Amino acid sequence: MEDYASSDEDYHYDSDQDDSVEAYENDEDYALLSSKGPTTKVITKESLLVAQKEDLRRVMEMLSVREQHARTLLIYHRWDVEKLFAVYVDKGKAFLFGEAGVSVDQHPDSDSSVPSTVMCYICMEDVARVETTRMDCGHCFCNSCWIEHFIVKINEGQSKRIRCMQHKCNSICDEAVVRTLLSRKHPGMAEKYERFLLESYIEDNKRVKWCPSTPHCGNAIRVEDDELCEVECSCGLQFCFRCLSEAHSPCSCLMWELWAKKCRDESETVNWITVHTKPCPKCHKPVEKNGGCNLVSCICGQAFCWLCGGATGREHTWSSIAGHSCGRYKEQEKSAERAKRDLYRYMHYHNRYKAHTDSFKIESKLKETIQGKIAISEEKDSTLRDYSWVNNGLSRLFRSRRVLSYSYAFAFYMFGDELFKEEMTDAQREIKQNLFEDQQQQLEANVEKLSKILEEPFETFSDDKVVEIRMQILTLSTIIDKLCQKMYECIENDLLGSLHLGIHSIAPYKSKGIERASELSVCWNNKVNTGVTAELDRPSGSGSSDDNGCSSRKRARKDGLGGGFFDLNLPAEFIDRN
Repeated sequence: MEDYASSDEDYHYDSDQDDSVEAYENDEDYALLSSKGPTTKVITKESLLVAQKEDLRRVMEMLSVREQHARTLLIYHRWDVEKLFAVYVDKGKAFLFGEAGVSVDQHPDSDSSVPSTVMCYICMEDVARVETTRMDCGHCFCNSCWIEHFIVKINEGQSKRIRCMQHKCNSICDEAVVRTLLSRKHPGMAEKYERFLLESYIEDNKRVKWCPSTPHCGNAIRVEDDELCEVECSCGLQFCFRCLSEAHSPCSCLMWELWAKKCRDESETVNWITVHTKPCPKCHKPVEKNGGCNLVSCICGQAFCWLCGGATGREHTWSSIAGHSCGRYKEQEKSAERAKRDLYRYMHYHNRYKAHTDSFKIESKLKETIQGKIAISEEKDSTLRDYSWVNNGLSRLFRSRRVLSYSYAFAFYMFGDELFKEEMTDAQREIKQNLFEDQQQQLEANVEKLSKILEEPFETFSDDKVVEIRMQILTLSTIIDKLCQKMYECIENDLLGSLHLGIHSIAPYKSKGIERASELSVCWNNKVNTGVTAELDRPSGSGSSDDNGCSSRKRARKDGLGGGFFDLNLPAEFIDRN
């Protein structure tokens, strides 16, 4: 590797960078300058009730409705309070309630108008009036039929929106009535119903998703702004909020899904094929040589030379193959087979992706080593006491390694034929590729410089030399941050943005790295009074559940990335455990 720290030309530092360099020297101060505060919240089993009550309270105050009606409205609108209010303003209260199945008109029973026995039109039996229940919509049936109806709907997974039994009635049953009737004879089913209602805040809320940790940590994450973001749970797992896979920007979710699958399916196979086979010049299938002769035949019948891969006749002697000679060097480019080209192209990007992944794994071990160096330096009789710049530089190295690694997966699909063949001409693709690769190479070179400098034994240096190292790390951190930001802007504006394909949007770049979600405050938890405990250790939901207890609809695709994958988003202290 080139000695990046040996040349004065490696660092282009000027006085205009003073402010940014000083900001990087103290990462906490820089956070105040560049961030408006946490925009993601961790919802634990203690704070789930509080989170749900916040939205319920807003709707109850705005529309002057009871809690069960507010919950029905929110479940229908997937807990999007702003959307609910927008419908209310645009189309009115009657439309809002009718669309969601909320009936607020009361139909009180009167002793003078209602007989002592009532015909239940479900079981067609006369039932004592006290054994019947009338819903807000006005329909009245016997309690036994109501209970059976509730049990069937809960077992079918429709517990969050149980409709009235009357034909063509769209009203949603009062949750208090459901709870009361079930608790008389089926308390276990009543608890299940309560749990489904509680977890609907997560299952049906596009701004809230379960943390995809395995085993499940019991937390959910709520985003306050755009759901296209990368977040870190309090358990330490970093993931993409949109697709619930590992954080993968600058790849889009679709790109990363395709890349992860391709690596799982092909990484080991590619290594074996590269070493042991060569592609047939006719059908392009890999052919393994099983003998000593260099004239080999494919199952399609094509004979070719093992040395150069060129098609030949089938006749040969001990010293030559008829009609063929590859011993002489010829200044000409052979027509590359498509299969071989595609294989080599994948190997190019995969090898570099893997190289930066491996570098990240090795560099993650630097953290403990650097802490030892800092401890030694602080014990020395020196005027230098603050070594936070070393840790900040190491954090910058980890974040930039992650960006570099995923940038190769992005480039594989951005400039290939699989996704954007019809979106760009060959000339446009070449221009975009050159633009991106220039930025990628600049970032790569500076990351390698930073990596080399951080490995220096600065604890043995003089104060003047340490000051020089410090300035180099601060300068490189500033440069790398700007290069990462520039790369993301290039992707968003010049590459993906010009194609106007929303499906390939990427999470925005954050200088401070992936934001760690803050705990949701439970300061007014004493006001919560519901008869249910929020058990999030095993989320059940109304959808099907996997072995980890999380609903399959909002569960992460954690089917393993195997095949040499290494999670670049794990904290450094967890690297050695894997």
